[in-house]
Amino acid sequence: MGIFTRFKDIVSANINSMLDKAEDPEKMIKLMIQEMEDTLVEIKASCASAMATKSKVSRALDDVQYRVNDWENKARLAISKGREDLAREALAEKRVFADEHERLTKEISQLEGIVANYQGDISQLEEKLTNARKKHQMLLQRHTQAQKSYKAQSVLRKNDNVDAFARFDAFENRIERMEADAQLVNAKARPALEDEFAKLEGDESLENELAALKAEIENNKAQ
Repeated sequence: MGIFTRFKDIVSANINSMLDKAEDPEKMIKLMIQEMEDTLVEIKASCASAMATKSKVSRALDDVQYRVNDWENKARLAISKGREDLAREALAEKRVFADEHERLTKEISQLEGIVANYQGDISQLEEKLTNARKKHQMLLQRHTQAQKSYKAQSVLRKNDNVDAFARFDAFENRIERMEADAQLVNAKARPALEDEFAKLEGDESLENELAALKAEIENNKAQ
């Protein structure tokens, strides 16, 4: 049908345009839904118009059928009364309405086909519209979840890095303080210890020198 074909062309053109522009699929689905809704309204209106026309033609057909039957009955009556001339005229009138009956019957058949096509398009489009709305809702939920997840992961990564570096720096500072404290402790303890050993060495040297001097004096006395 023209309307549905035009709808497909519009949607196809919009999708291709969006793909060229690399637009997001959510926007594409929303546009498709809007196009479907607009087209559905148009198809339903056309279908209602075709059904109204069919009803009007059906009433005309009923009237024509009544005329056909009426002129046939009149022809029978004329024949029964010996009036073939009137019967012939009645049959001529009947033929006029019979031709009209045939034309209206064909028109109703065509209208029934049009209405059936409209109803088929409406059913197909309503199904696609339902699926599109479901996909749209699913896409919105997935998009929202992805945004929240991305934000959460970004915050976690940021916090993890900050915490990791902060802990690393704190640990490094702690070690440096411990090393500094140890150096201070050693700086206080080592000089005192070294002084003691230096004193011991100095005392020993003095004692040796004293012993040597005493020995020299003793030797001089002995001579």
